[in-house]
Amino acid sequence: MDHELVGFIQGSIKVVTLKCHPPKGIAKVGYVLGLRVAPQTRRKGIGSSLIQRLEEWFNSNDVDYAYVATEKENHASISLFMNKFGYTKFRTPAILVNPVNNHHSFRISSNIDIAKVNIDKAESLYRRFMGTTEFFPSDIENVLRNKLSLGTWVATFKWENASFGLNGPNIGQVPKTWAMLSVWKSGDIFKLSIGRAPNSCLFFTKSWSLVDKIFPCFGLSTIPDFFSPFGFYFMYGVYHEGPCSGKLVRALCKFVHNMVSKSKDENCNKIIVAEVGGRDEELNNHIPHWKLFSCPDFWCIKALQSEGKNTFHELVTDTQPRSLFVDPREV
Repeated sequence: MDHELVGFIQGSIKVVTLKCHPPKGIAKVGYVLGLRVAPQTRRKGIGSSLIQRLEEWFNSNDVDYAYVATEKENHASISLFMNKFGYTKFRTPAILVNPVNNHHSFRISSNIDIAKVNIDKAESLYRRFMGTTEFFPSDIENVLRNKLSLGTWVATFKWENASFGLNGPNIGQVPKTWAMLSVWKSGDIFKLSIGRAPNSCLFFTKSWSLVDKIFPCFGLSTIPDFFSPFGFYFMYGVYHEGPCSGKLVRALCKFVHNMVSKSKDENCNKIIVAEVGGRDEELNNHIPHWKLFSCPDFWCIKALQSEGKNTFHELVTDTQPRSLFVDPREV
């Protein structure tokens, strides 16, 4: 408008697993992300025009469903998508945020082994055990090979490690109890910060950080400096099975914390984030996080093609949603 940028929107298209979509439970989905309109030009239909144009692009590429994730408290965004464009509430996964204490390393039980697996074996594990997970991307190999993906780790109890076959050419029999996750370095793409906050919050954060630096022996829980630009590490593809596998998930999270705390990248060692939903909500008890910083996400979805519209009701009213795979490229 008048040669100035007043709004933008981004979208991506991929093929994912969706159980209810015929014929094979595979659907092409379009993800709406990054909708922004300059404050001085809001309520002029710019956001609506951007969404409409993006949906036209989705339709021209035969996308079955369009979906968007927004903050549960962003009532303006939710109203725009649901009331004006006909999106429907789909899932509400939990965003779990855990600050990193640079002066403290977590102890991991000596009964637990943690090993990094190469990309080919990681892909094999994900396709074998999470291939039917809701929104599992068909191009998982591209996710794992992305330069922002730092790797995939598995955890086992020592007495079961021998049957995992990590040192062999292929993944064979796996233990009865095991867990895995991958780590994505989101801070290399963008930084976040809190723009406005009471002076008392700013003073408390700075004071706490100063005390932590002067007296690291106290082992104080680190409060990230959210008022300065910060990045984060994202744990994705969290999977576990077997009795007591929650302990293995927690051990993997401790391992990631220790890895991040030792990182020399000062711009990206503030917080660790995970997002879980569906049947994986029990993981909330095993993934360390601060409730103060954690919050629910709000996913909305819309059927664009006739095949999707026929099964849309079943998709959004599923009372027992399966596990949810959150693609780190869309965080």
